[in-house]
Amino acid sequence: MLEIRDLHVNYGAISALHGISLKVEQGKIVTLIGANGAGKTTTLRAISGLVKPRSGVINFENHAIAGLPAHAIVGRGLAQSPEGRMVFANLTVLENLRMGAYLRKGQENFAKDLDYVFCIFPRLKEREWQAAGTLSGGEQQMLAIGRALMSKPKLLMLDEPSLGIAPLLVKTIFEKIVEINQELGLTILLVEQNANLALKVSHYGYVLETGRIILEDTSTALRENKEVRAAYLGG
Repeated sequence: MLEIRDLHVNYGAISALHGISLKVEQGKIVTLIGANGAGKTTTLRAISGLVKPRSGVINFENHAIAGLPAHAIVGRGLAQSPEGRMVFANLTVLENLRMGAYLRKGQENFAKDLDYVFCIFPRLKEREWQAAGTLSGGEQQMLAIGRALMSKPKLLMLDEPSLGIAPLLVKTIFEKIVEINQELGLTILLVEQNANLALKVSHYGYVLETGRIILEDTSTALRENKEVRAAYLGG
């Protein structure tokens, strides 16, 4: 569904990605793990059209999307829940969710999709008229994922969904990620510093280190790999 080949990204004179290649199969959860500064967020930003690659190929459903503006990429069915959540703090929960549906051609099924988001994240329903900026970190993460779902994506990218969230809510959010994948058949590309959690919920994984993919395998195999265990899973 998504294929990246030999992707290079620079920030000015600094090279952030050094020719990475990866694939995301339809219906799967694929995770990208690595330490801070490895290039995980840069990879998602390049796919989303927020950063222009220096070179390389990004194909989504066999169409080249590298260099397209971000809104055009969302319009093709590729949505991102960003690192740090980035909710519209002064808007209500409902208004944030409506913003997620901004590019949808028609409003048919809007109510049905809204009901699904409220069903999977009941806390959002409880806080429907509350300003997003007053929510807890975990609730804002639910809202960021819900907002992305409202765009009716074919592929959902999640950037550090566990960041800055209480452990109990992290567990809930990862359970919901699996639920979304299984119930909707939605393809998910997950970037996550908590490698243990990411490899538990995903089907396939890539290990990114200083802008290069150094290892790839099924998530089960990566969890059992001695090098991955030592570097990312606490031994």
